[in-house]
Amino acid sequence: MTTQSQPRAPAPPDDFSRNLRLLCSYHSSIATVCRRLGVNRPQFNKYLSGATRPSAHMMQRICDFFGVDPHEIVLPHGRFEQILSVRPARAAAPAAQGYLGHVERLRRQTRSGLDKYLGYYYEYYYSMSFPDSVLRSLFYLYRHDDGIYYRRIERLWRVGERASGYRCRYLGMALLLNERIFLLDYESLTRNELTETILYPTYKSRVNYLTGLKIGVSAADRREPACARVALEALGDHIDVRGALRRCGLLRPDDASIHHDVLSHIDNRQPGGGSHFVGLPF
Repeated sequence: MTTQSQPRAPAPPDDFSRNLRLLCSYHSSIATVCRRLGVNRPQFNKYLSGATRPSAHMMQRICDFFGVDPHEIVLPHGRFEQILSVRPARAAAPAAQGYLGHVERLRRQTRSGLDKYLGYYYEYYYSMSFPDSVLRSLFYLYRHDDGIYYRRIERLWRVGERASGYRCRYLGMALLLNERIFLLDYESLTRNELTETILYPTYKSRVNYLTGLKIGVSAADRREPACARVALEALGDHIDVRGALRRCGLLRPDDASIHHDVLSHIDNRQPGGGSHFVGLPF
């Protein structure tokens, strides 16, 4: 006598799929999430069921959309629920949607005006936490869909020394309004700071340097609001990112690797006084 084998029960959802369903619950429907993410519904259903995992690129898109980090979305489900209880990923309220509508109009207004600025830069300014040192960071300006966005990485330790400080990662949006470049970002690892930078554009066909002002918050215990002159040095579209990051960190102002024109444009002294602190066009 033969016996028929029982059909195998589907595997229980893993933490990623449970966490993804929880994030979707903050939105009006799965269809809305798929539409805004630009992913087809059958494929997204496979993520929700645990049948498959997204690629690294799609994982980053999903995390950016929901405002979480890739390492968070795969945490044990109970731990992930605790994180969201402190930092909820709720759908925007009507008032917020109205504000986002204004931002969207500004984003569309920018369109292709920033195309020639896309690529990698070194960013220089006197550190707000270590004011006697120049901070060199890696800045990447890129296009995604119809918007211009950027990432910048700060390493708060001496260049050439073993890592002894901490790293900051800022994510932001760039807008070109009436001949000025506006950059607004947030510290994405701790979510404890917003930074705004306003830059002069260049009217040359090739971008070499951009200068302006940055306002943010010191990472010191007192978290003083601070403003500093800033300069960006263009590196190109394709670079050795790891090599560039090794050159980032805190530098002494007399470091020979800092171009003298950069130093003169990030000098925060204001000879002769003046009622306002202004950026210096290159």
